[in-house]
Amino acid sequence: MGPNAHDIRMGLDRLVGGMTGLKHDGRFDEPNLDGTAGDYISFDSWEWPQGVGLYGLIKLWLFTGRDDIRQLIETWYEGRLAAGLPELNVNTTAPMLGLSVLWAKTGNPRWKPLLDEWANRVVSEMGRTPEGGFEHHVSDKVNNNELWDDTLYMVALFLASYGQASGRRELVDEATRQFLVHVRYLADTQSGLWFHGWTFDGRHNFARARWARGNAWITAGMLDLFDLAEIAAPIKAYLRGVLVTQVEALLPLQTASGAWRTLLDDATSYEEISATAGIGYGLLKGYRLGYGTPVWRKAGLRALEAVMRNIDESGTVLNVSYGTRMGHDLQFYKDIPIQPTGYGQALAILCLSEALQHVGAEGRAA
Repeated sequence: MGPNAHDIRMGLDRLVGGMTGLKHDGRFDEPNLDGTAGDYISFDSWEWPQGVGLYGLIKLWLFTGRDDIRQLIETWYEGRLAAGLPELNVNTTAPMLGLSVLWAKTGNPRWKPLLDEWANRVVSEMGRTPEGGFEHHVSDKVNNNELWDDTLYMVALFLASYGQASGRRELVDEATRQFLVHVRYLADTQSGLWFHGWTFDGRHNFARARWARGNAWITAGMLDLFDLAEIAAPIKAYLRGVLVTQVEALLPLQTASGAWRTLLDDATSYEEISATAGIGYGLLKGYRLGYGTPVWRKAGLRALEAVMRNIDESGTVLNVSYGTRMGHDLQFYKDIPIQPTGYGQALAILCLSEALQHVGAEGRAA
């Protein structure tokens, strides 16, 4: 028997505390290109881990209606805006997803000019590859002519969300275009899984790594895209087929513990919990929205159990791989260190929040 609703809610409370309590301890010194210090761990920085974290908190707030969560979210945005925003790139766009959902639900007029300006700049200023994909430029590195899985979650979902909420159809169209371009170069037609990246310089998929968290961004991101915006029927049908193909490849690779390995198809690589949480979230959500079979739900609940076993008493998610650059060989991925992060917390929050919709108030997940 799996966790009950009470267990899951207690886990969520711990996760929120664990996220806000994360601190950058100096272990990783990764200065940004503008000379500022990079912080991809604590809750205090405007970056992609915090952006994913805010989105997870907002989903939790929307599901539970907890006012303390909403206050935490709004205080975070107010503080970061008062401090001044960083330069626009793929990863600094990630917090805009949560802000767009917050604006859509609250109607607070103070957020709209910022959202409009940032969306306009994404479309007009962000670097493009051939065929119009967003280049994966980030705060500490320029990745010219490269497509990465991560970009879809960090940028395209924001455009879809804000475009739908504001009535700016051109932003939804740009988001779907990004999914289509990335499918073309990152989805592995042989296995059904996704490669981490593609470069137009030499036209190859680097190490051809079927990296777990990259695949989690796709499983979760595809379902969130369908949930956040109205997608043209032929495109949605096409993307749904890609999603089903990916999930059917993921299911046999789930380990006995319910987790997935950081290299999905390499039994010598370690089990990784942020990817497990993201995939589990996608499987459960996909089943609930009618895209998947009961097998999806069963695998998603097994992933839930694996995630919950890796939440310690302080609410920190364990066995999360640190931020992962593009690897040129497979060993690179197996050597990524384990480090608690905001995105590990957030993906666990998404997984547990979705799981609440699959268990009864008193019953247990079968």
